[in-house]
Amino acid sequence: MSKTIAIANQKGGVGKTTSSVNIAASLAALEKNVLLIDMDPQSNASTGLGFDTKELDNTIYEVLIDEINPNDAILKTEMPFLDLLPSHINLVGAEIELVNAENRESALKNIISKINKNYDYIVIDCPPSLGLLTLNSLTAANSVLIPVQCEYYALDGLGQLLNTISIVRNHLNPSLELEGVLLTMYDRRLRLANQVVDEVKSHFGDKVFKTIITRNVRLSESPSHGKPVILYDILSTGSQNYISLAKEITEA
Repeated sequence: MSKTIAIANQKGGVGKTTSSVNIAASLAALEKNVLLIDMDPQSNASTGLGFDTKELDNTIYEVLIDEINPNDAILKTEMPFLDLLPSHINLVGAEIELVNAENRESALKNIISKINKNYDYIVIDCPPSLGLLTLNSLTAANSVLIPVQCEYYALDGLGQLLNTISIVRNHLNPSLELEGVLLTMYDRRLRLANQVVDEVKSHFGDKVFKTIITRNVRLSESPSHGKPVILYDILSTGSQNYISLAKEITEA
């Protein structure tokens, strides 16, 4: 049975999609069968793996709204062991189209139940909001991973996300766990970054991953080449960070 991890933070610019793509790719590098589901209408996870979503006939939108078979939308990526269920800008409309649907919060969970036997891990890149798409992701997941950037206002809005997780746990998905808090965009030279690390650790204790994702030029460049950093530059700090994180996840 696969483990489904939702990667969520309603605050933009915290390294959510970068982490989704590179966690999925690093788990695949460890020879785990992985599916990355792009639930963000911006489709950055899909383009970050080299796909032009405008040219795709079937995406997560068609699976959710038109109820097509998810296997007809899943794509093989350049990496062995890594598949993608891509997104599309049309997904913006899914929030409205699902509003009156029966069991609207469980649509993604029902889809995953049809395919999870094919994978060891399913990673969901949530949109940067706490709407119905994120609710679906949290309802479908076994755990949630929260990226937090090592910058000013790092903990801003986290209370709202934790409250949403608590509501989902109480009403929709009682087994939902906190996979961990991931510190991203760390620059050891900055006193503020070190203060944020201490502050996050004081809030979340042993739920903070030991691996910290440092600022890295190769990591920033890789999406524009349509590759996870492990394919773009395996020797880069970013690549080593995410491999280390993947090992933490598999050993937990």
